[in-house]
Amino acid sequence: MLWYQIVFLSLIQGLTEFLPISSSAHLILPAQLLNWQDQGLAFDVAVHVGTLIAIVAYFRKDLVQITIAWCLSIKSGTSTLDSRLAWWVVLATIPACLAGLIFGDFISQHLRSVEVIGYTTIGFGALLWLSDSYGSSNKVEHDFCLKSVIYIGLAQALALIPGTSRSGITMTAARFLGFSRECSARFSFLLSIPLILAAGSMKLLELLSLGAEVEWVSISSGVILSAISAYLCIYLFLKWLNKVGFFPFFIYRLILGSMLLALVYF
Repeated sequence: MLWYQIVFLSLIQGLTEFLPISSSAHLILPAQLLNWQDQGLAFDVAVHVGTLIAIVAYFRKDLVQITIAWCLSIKSGTSTLDSRLAWWVVLATIPACLAGLIFGDFISQHLRSVEVIGYTTIGFGALLWLSDSYGSSNKVEHDFCLKSVIYIGLAQALALIPGTSRSGITMTAARFLGFSRECSARFSFLLSIPLILAAGSMKLLELLSLGAEVEWVSISSGVILSAISAYLCIYLFLKWLNKVGFFPFFIYRLILGSMLLALVYF
């Protein structure tokens, strides 16, 4: 890979993994629109590791509290807000994992196209804006229940479709259920940890089984750049979310989706 491709793809992964604009769409598009060679499995693993480092680093204190509470709940049966939150994250992750195992190959073969990305970018962007405009904002983390977590988990499974955005669809579901912007974003970010870990682990196992050569300079650059950009993205997103809302992301998705469809049909 050329140096500018490494920089571009690393920054794209870091900036879009946690924004409601679909990281998968932005990583697929350069190869299809600019005729770039596919970045390869090793680089995919690298940028996943980078974003995982960023999210764990940002929520390190919360993760320690949640993990300790979860372990205590298993050992002694005690239930706290932190232990319930840990169980909610586990439960909401299951639908996406099952959907990936069942439909992963079909989606990879039939839905990774510019046309599909164009429609999903616009459609799910509109849902995000509607949820933010008409959803209430009075619920916080202690208001999560089994029904709401299952709903968010099922919504997250839709993010397997390129252009949907995992963070976008989970925030959309949470906003429709009446959760605040901050609570929706925080829960979405926590949900990303097991999925990024699972996806990165599967890609790593696949890479090891292939025995492919690894360009360590490209890999290390991808990890560092994606980690830094993802950390800054999380910080700025949470800082400005209550001020700007989700409308700017809807406009961005509308413009991007329209441009993609124009490329397809014109």
